[in-house]
Amino acid sequence: MPQIAPDSLLSLEAYARERNAYRSRVIAHKKLRTVHVGGHVTLIFEDEQTVRYQVQEMLRIERIFEEAGIQGELDAYNPLIPDGGNWKATMLVEYPDADERRRMLARLKGVERRVWVQVAGQARAYAIADEDLERENEEKTSAVHFLRFELDAAMRGELRRGAALSMGVDHPAYDASLQVAPEIRASLAADLA
Repeated sequence: MPQIAPDSLLSLEAYARERNAYRSRVIAHKKLRTVHVGGHVTLIFEDEQTVRYQVQEMLRIERIFEEAGIQGELDAYNPLIPDGGNWKATMLVEYPDADERRRMLARLKGVERRVWVQVAGQARAYAIADEDLERENEEKTSAVHFLRFELDAAMRGELRRGAALSMGVDHPAYDASLQVAPEIRASLAADLA
């Protein structure tokens, strides 16, 4: 699995100098990796660049500069980098009104396991959710989940040949799907070996 090495990170001082430009590049990059599925679910597909940014931001916010602390952050974030045969995404369930959000998170239990991607001509690949820890309890699901989509060789090959890509959610309380824009599809296809 690809990993970010401690010696490849910027020091706190160097990051402070470069942060604004770095942040602008990552925001532009994330636009090509963000998919809105319906009005309330957003998938942000992670890669080495998005994860590196998260690590640099955590080091800055927490003022971490010691080796053990840096390694701890890398141990937490490196598993979010896809390995060439999968995609990894942060899923956000977004309802601006707090009361509506509370009601919907109760209704959407299990939604994280009903998110799918589909390469044209192939079967749907459903998300493997929250491998690090359970984010759902008896009352509700979380507003944030971490998903992994495993793509077999046929799916990866079709994407490399330009096949269309769809994504969706097929939960009883939330049903939405879309065809992914070509520029986002190309960005995600570039992650695959």
